[in-house]
Amino acid sequence: MIKFGTGGWRAVIGDEFTKENIQILAKALADKMHAEQVTDKGIVLGYDRRFLSKEAMQWAGEVFAKEGITAYLINKSAPTPLVMFYVMKHALPYGMMITASHNPAIYNGIKVFTAGGRDADETQTADIEKYIREVADIPVESMEYDEALGKGLIQEIYPLNEYLDEIIAAVDMGKIRKAGLKVALDPMYGVSETSLKIILLTARCDVETIHERHDTLFGGKLPAPNAVTLRALQNYVLDKNCDIGIATDGDADRIGVIDDKGRFLHPNDILVLLYYYLVKYKGWSGPVVRNICTTHTLDRLAEKFGESCYEVPVGFKHISAKMYGTGAVIGGESSGGLTVRGHIRGKDGIYAAALLVEMIAATGKKLSEIFDDIEAECGKIYMEERDYKFNQEKKNRIKKMLLEDRMLPAMPYEIEKVSYLDGSKVYFENGGWVAARFSGTEPLLRIFCEMPSGEEAEKICSIYEEFLELK
Repeated sequence: MIKFGTGGWRAVIGDEFTKENIQILAKALADKMHAEQVTDKGIVLGYDRRFLSKEAMQWAGEVFAKEGITAYLINKSAPTPLVMFYVMKHALPYGMMITASHNPAIYNGIKVFTAGGRDADETQTADIEKYIREVADIPVESMEYDEALGKGLIQEIYPLNEYLDEIIAAVDMGKIRKAGLKVALDPMYGVSETSLKIILLTARCDVETIHERHDTLFGGKLPAPNAVTLRALQNYVLDKNCDIGIATDGDADRIGVIDDKGRFLHPNDILVLLYYYLVKYKGWSGPVVRNICTTHTLDRLAEKFGESCYEVPVGFKHISAKMYGTGAVIGGESSGGLTVRGHIRGKDGIYAAALLVEMIAATGKKLSEIFDDIEAECGKIYMEERDYKFNQEKKNRIKKMLLEDRMLPAMPYEIEKVSYLDGSKVYFENGGWVAARFSGTEPLLRIFCEMPSGEEAEKICSIYEEFLELK
């Protein structure tokens, strides 16, 4: 029952996310480490604020201890990027994070990271699943927590300072200090508050925080920083006259932003802003990487800089792998995750937030002004996104139509090409595109469309809706 999607293994708590399955996964990874002869350096484990996250980390640690593998357990709820950073910094072969990221509160899950602090790719996760099948019907043995702690096979650590020091050294704290910025934070009841506050207060920002308490139900909302969930932050930014509002998802690897005018900046806009800033203002050079559902404004910007934009399937492991192979400046996805060259090879909402604050300070411009500059140079394009739930019968029918029979609806625009790199993506000759794919983390079909006007984008999505009988 344990299957890895685009963002690790996720399951409903008490259904598939159980102590038994957590320990089966830990045993499988331990067997993989034994086979690869990489047990000597141990493994690091972290957890977020979800229900059963801390207990799940401890249950997994007890299995590694029984296998003679030292488990370094981060003993306070922590951001996912901290675990990735620790794997990279201490040259560990693997790391595990107990989180379901931005999924609803009834979910929990596990992300696995490999050498260098990267998301486990399909080859790695398929290998873990092979080991899972081998141990699924065998009782998994574990060592009592206190016994493992006494023997040093479980070691409790809290390496937040070295992670934050790395970020503080990477951003221009001097310029931020001089700017006197006012920042509103919304951790969305997740794990980012301590990290972001330390960085911003060190830079002498005036910091105001909402939704900081521990709530395993995330205030009854999805812990994903989107236009719907960040309305309270929008109002706060306007009421308090803040320079920027920053939100992170439940495990702080994704970011959402409200600009100085109270407007929600789509993750596409954040990627565009940071690529523009890093190349034009900081003098970096190099390509950019995006997934198939992310804005083509990045392509236009890269072309203006004399660089390339690389397209990859959905799943951050594809972003990080392509960045590593091309030396890209930045890579990201329309769901809010991004990474920057020279930092960890995975999503980090905390580092992205620090860079955005630096950008406002260093340019002396408001976020809205910088984005206006970009649109003046690259033009404006509009994105429409729609999600649809389905049962298995409907999923099979849609999958057959789109991916097996490769059927397409009649389109009102000339088609340049069609790609099946990940789902189905149609590129139009007018520069627009539409992509339809099944989510790898939730039971959803997602349709993304980007066109020269909002009306055209809505029209294409509605054509797909009717064609696939989604409503």
